Amino acid sequence: MATKEQALTLVGLLENELLRRRPEIETHNRFYRGDQPLKFASEQFGKFHSDRYRDFADNWVQVVSDSPVERLTVNGMLPAGATQADDDLWRVWQMNGLDADSQLGFLGAVNSARSFVLVWGNPDDEDTPEVTFEDASQCIVMFEAGSRRKRRAALKRWDDGPKSFATLYLPDEVWKFERPILGPGDKTPQMQQAEDEVNSWEPREVPSEPNPQVNPMGVVPMVELPNRPMLADEPISDITGVIAMQNAVNLTWAQLFTAMDYASFPQRIVTGAEVPEIPILDANGQIIGSKPVDLERFAVDRVMFFTGDNVKTDEWTAANLEAYTKVIEVAVGHIAAQTRTPQHYLIGKMANLSGDALIAAETGLVKRVEEKQLWFGQALREVFRLIALAKGDDDKARAVAAGRLLWADAESRSQAQMADALQKLKAIGFPFEWIALRYGLTPTEVVDLLEMREKEMQADPLGAFTAMMGRDPANGDQPSSETSPDIA
Repeated sequence: MATKEQALTLVGLLENELLRRRPEIETHNRFYRGDQPLKFASEQFGKFHSDRYRDFADNWVQVVSDSPVERLTVNGMLPAGATQADDDLWRVWQMNGLDADSQLGFLGAVNSARSFVLVWGNPDDEDTPEVTFEDASQCIVMFEAGSRRKRRAALKRWDDGPKSFATLYLPDEVWKFERPILGPGDKTPQMQQAEDEVNSWEPREVPSEPNPQVNPMGVVPMVELPNRPMLADEPISDITGVIAMQNAVNLTWAQLFTAMDYASFPQRIVTGAEVPEIPILDANGQIIGSKPVDLERFAVDRVMFFTGDNVKTDEWTAANLEAYTKVIEVAVGHIAAQTRTPQHYLIGKMANLSGDALIAAETGLVKRVEEKQLWFGQALREVFRLIALAKGDDDKARAVAAGRLLWADAESRSQAQMADALQKLKAIGFPFEWIALRYGLTPTEVVDLLEMREKEMQADPLGAFTAMMGRDPANGDQPSSETSPDIA
């Protein structure tokens, strides 16, 4: 059991690390939303055009982030020693709306290098623990020294109204704190220290709950989902290396638009002539003077007048804008190669590509998704173990720890390709239930399908069997004696 001072020390350490991570997380979230300030521009170009192109972004970051997430779908949890996915664990997953929220969690991990899952008991339904995906800007997990899996503590910190809240999760207890939201950090160090002391964390009183309260699971109930983890460094966001090229693309577009405005039309020059003037009339229509013609009109028409003798005219041809678009195409190609995002996701052009060519083009993305399935799957397996612990089922928790997470197929195939491949697997002996899972059905849907299949067999054994074998009795096709069922 930790004392209040020890708990506050942990909160301070974890909060400082969380605040250190936040600027990068916020930058990645802004780039994903398309809030991308103009970079790499010269001081003079930025002075005249930064505000003009402030709201423009050719947002490739979003495509790079979304492409793997759309192929990450959890289908169930298979405990060790079981032949079917666990129905009760899947019920808890569905009751918490995680078929949808998991997509938000995966996207958060792809963008922010990590996301988190919190599991806690539900006082209103002891059989359905509460499971929530949490954002990396609000949560942090501390691991034991030298370990990437053994969790020592976890913190969730967030602001709501005029207060900041913090919940510290330890293996044996949970502490809850609150304090007023601190003011902006532009004070002197002495004033900031004085304000921090006055507004320090204090225990948060929750009706009908002790503080601290006992953690019945015996482990820290928060799990980190790392994206592209490293052996001796922090996980890496998928868009870390995209931002620089995204900035270059935005700048090139800004320069292209500027060139279109100023240099895409022929420039006409008149030299050796006085600037034309127009007469000034009084109320009676009499000429009382003259004034130069408004030169803004000449700027629109791309005409410039020079005074002097020997009037001459000349013309500059329009600028070649293809140089800009070619640079943008190269930059987008670099983004595709660096992130293993298929080029047809980015350039939006496909020309007479065969199915095999599409599969080859998406190989990098498929491998990228499978890597995420490996690391996210390891974390989610721990989440399912926490669900079993929250329900007090230690035996299932041990089985889940050695089990396997079931994912939907990461590869995209047409219905015809999938049916043909599965038919061939069936022909060499793969069981029907495995084929149904491979087709993309969830374990629950497979159970329903098997029940439907059983009903068909009972109602019309021969017809159901021949249909299953791909034969049509109406055309005179009959199963061979080697494969015919023994029908009483």
